[in-house]
Amino acid sequence: MPTTLHAPVIGCLPPLATILHGALGPAGPGTICHDYPDHAVNPETTPAAARPARLAVGIVGAGRAGTALGAALARAGHQVVAASAVSDASLRRAHANFPDAVITEPSQVLRRADLALLTVPDDALPGLAAGLAATGAPLEGRMLAHASGRYGVSVLEPAVRQGALPLALHPVMTFTGRGDDVDRLRGTCFGVTAPEVLRPAAEALVIEMGGEPVFIAEEHRDLYHAAIAGAANHLITLVAQAMDLLTAAGVAEPARLLAPLLSASLDNALRFGDAGLTGPVARGDAATVAAHVAALEAATAAPASTSATGTPAAGTAGAVAAYVALARLTADRALAAGILRPSDAERLLDVLGGRP
Repeated sequence: MPTTLHAPVIGCLPPLATILHGALGPAGPGTICHDYPDHAVNPETTPAAARPARLAVGIVGAGRAGTALGAALARAGHQVVAASAVSDASLRRAHANFPDAVITEPSQVLRRADLALLTVPDDALPGLAAGLAATGAPLEGRMLAHASGRYGVSVLEPAVRQGALPLALHPVMTFTGRGDDVDRLRGTCFGVTAPEVLRPAAEALVIEMGGEPVFIAEEHRDLYHAAIAGAANHLITLVAQAMDLLTAAGVAEPARLLAPLLSASLDNALRFGDAGLTGPVARGDAATVAAHVAALEAATAAPASTSATGTPAAGTAGAVAAYVALARLTADRALAAGILRPSDAERLLDVLGGRP
């Protein structure tokens, strides 16, 4: 079961320096991490004993997520010393947020860092890890933390074989690239995967960024990511489609109409689960569901209208299939929860059964 640290526990945690000392062994050149054989603390960036044990942070991929995480670590007292960026937008973002950092290529970012954030797109992460290992980048003793939701730490295995210390720290949040992204991290859960010996350090880093660590086992990362991506991304699709349909129905401000309803529905879902279901499917109103399907079929066949954002409406395309699929799923869950009677479920299936 994922482990969630709540506020009372957070106050009892030792400082990051103490955690790292316990996980990685006493600070000092060439020190071997006990319980994690052949992995040495980075001697080039290990602070002297008289100084606070703050981390030198490098960012490989200074996009929206990397910038937000780097800024949060800087707020916690760590220092962003280097970053790599490819696009013009990322370069501007890195210069603006980390004016003292060296902008350089990834291997040089690692050379300067105790902790390297590998914040590249999911599909680029395996190639990045393999490339860093294959090109002789300085990996031994560096903590490598990626922010991908999909992957755990196994994706970093090529670097781990060369002494890197792997962490998966995925913020369950979207970022816009604006300055307030770092503020969104406060109270945000992070999906954390790490070797057991590094788990305290991973959780401490998340807490220092203002987040709440939730441990996800390596074998469950794909399921975890499917759940949160399905909820967040498909919700946007569903709402955008609803706004397009309302525009086609002549509603001038569909967002204003939907906002209170959707807020209440989300609150019900999070608080009550299936017990929060309402509406014609949950009530077994087969005639109403049939009328909905007929109206959606007519809207799909009508000439394209203009969406709520002023662009040609794409929301009617596929609206019937989406409604039918979700109505079936809702009926199944309502039936299993005892909300929908079997006889009413049968009438609904008669309406929905032959649909695509």
